[in-house]
Amino acid sequence: MIYNSLVKPLLFQLDAERAHDLTHHFARKASDSGFLRALVKTIYDYQAPGLSQNIWGLTFRNPLGLAAGFDKNGHIPEIMEAAGLGFIEIGSITGNPSTGNPKPRLFRLPRDRALINRMGLNNDGAKTVVKRLKNKKISIPLGVNIAKTHDPNVMGDLAIRDYVHSFKEAQKVADYITVNISCPNTTEGKTFEDPAALGELLSALAIRNDARVVPTLIKFSSDLTKDQLMQLLQVCEAHQIPGYVACNTSSARDHLDTPESELKKIGYGGLSGHPIASKSVRVIRWISEATKRQKPIIGVGGVDSFSTALQMMLAGADLLQVYTGLVYEGPGLIKSINRQFVKELRELNVDSIYQLMSAS
Repeated sequence: MIYNSLVKPLLFQLDAERAHDLTHHFARKASDSGFLRALVKTIYDYQAPGLSQNIWGLTFRNPLGLAAGFDKNGHIPEIMEAAGLGFIEIGSITGNPSTGNPKPRLFRLPRDRALINRMGLNNDGAKTVVKRLKNKKISIPLGVNIAKTHDPNVMGDLAIRDYVHSFKEAQKVADYITVNISCPNTTEGKTFEDPAALGELLSALAIRNDARVVPTLIKFSSDLTKDQLMQLLQVCEAHQIPGYVACNTSSARDHLDTPESELKKIGYGGLSGHPIASKSVRVIRWISEATKRQKPIIGVGGVDSFSTALQMMLAGADLLQVYTGLVYEGPGLIKSINRQFVKELRELNVDSIYQLMSAS
């Protein structure tokens, strides 16, 4: 109520990136304050035994996590835990630090409850972010998302070495790692979505579904056709990838209410939020069916309501992530979705999320 009636109108008077930076400024202050963390926890935190799951040997107290991109540099995991999330994903981080693309590079589409960003993977670099994360104290799983440094000269073998460097750094702090193979907010648009190139990357990272190794997931684009996805999944399964993240932002501009003239003015970038939810659900279903629901899936892309969250989990997602939904709905979205899941558990007289998916 406070967010929608007071905070959001003020933030939406600012350009999108300025509002994001201001939010982060206050979130960092809150993260450093025991009093403010406790206050946020009192207002927003909601947990129940039936929401808990054990995946990859990790305990997720509820299925909602923070998507990569919201906290690129690992400054605010403490306050996000206090807000009720079940896990947090930092990044994307890259081998080298980057200032990203020129501004403006983040845009709201209020009619569509969406964002377009071409941030360009701006981050402090893997080594610096990992060093910062070593000093953070949270009790929920921490994921680290890695991507290729935003530099057209970092291609081929150099790109693989860049990933390997970030991967080794991330292993020092991560409970799981997400390898981002598609970045539609960068100039080149895609990385390692060619099956042969992906195979070379996974061989270099030496990923295996092994309890002794940090679980490493692959994050797919929302724009893949089924045939393209199946080719990539075949490569991933050959490398025993233990799970997947679906999906990244979209380069497409299908079925938007925002006027075409405004979209042309904004230009290229990754579309996130409500309009890509159906794409995410579709890709989740494809992955779930192809892997016979044997591999955990993190669903992301358009989670802004309980309805969308439930659709993703029915399609095969085990966990969910939010980002754009927080911009439009505020932190109360986390509590709202988790409470609705618990309500569904009670109405169906089941004890856990696993049973809810089976009963539905």
